[in-house]
Amino acid sequence: MGKKEKGCIFCKRLTKDDDRKNLILYRGKTAFVILNKYPYNSGHLMVVPNRHERELEALTTKELTELMQLTQKCVEVLKKTFKPCGFNIGFNLGKSAGAGIDDHLHIHIVPRFTGDTNFLPVIGETKLQSVGLEEVLDFLTPGFSAGKGEGKIKRAKKS
Repeated sequence: MGKKEKGCIFCKRLTKDDDRKNLILYRGKTAFVILNKYPYNSGHLMVVPNRHERELEALTTKELTELMQLTQKCVEVLKKTFKPCGFNIGFNLGKSAGAGIDDHLHIHIVPRFTGDTNFLPVIGETKLQSVGLEEVLDFLTPGFSAGKGEGKIKRAKKS
C-alpha cells in the first residue's frame, strides 16, 4: 500500500471529475458505488453515502434506502459478471471493528469463491489478485450503466 492520504478519501473522490481514475462506478442522489483500491477479492465494492457521516443512526431514510438499493445492485451486477459462490456484505463501524476508514461509513460487498482463501495473506503478508483494478472496472461498468434508480447514472470515464 502507498502513503496514507490526508482527509476523507470518499469525500475527495466525489469532488473529482474522472470517475474511472477514482474507481467510481455509480453516482446516486445520496450514495455512490466505488471499487475498493485494496480489495479482499477481485470485484470488492463499497457503497458509500455522499454525506460525510460516521454514525449509522445519523443517516436519513433516503440515504439508508439508497445504500441498500445500491448494495442490491452491486450483488446483481457481481452475480452476472463474476459469478461468485457467495458474498460477505457489511459495515465495519469504528477502528476496533476493523474499519480502515472510520470517519465515513460504508458498506463492503466482497464476492467470495470456493477456495479463495489461502496462506498468502497470513504467512506471506501478500494478497494475490487474479484480475487488475482497471479490468474489474471495465468488467463491471456496463452493469451499472444499465441500472435503475433515482440517481442519474454516470458511467466511469475511460482515461
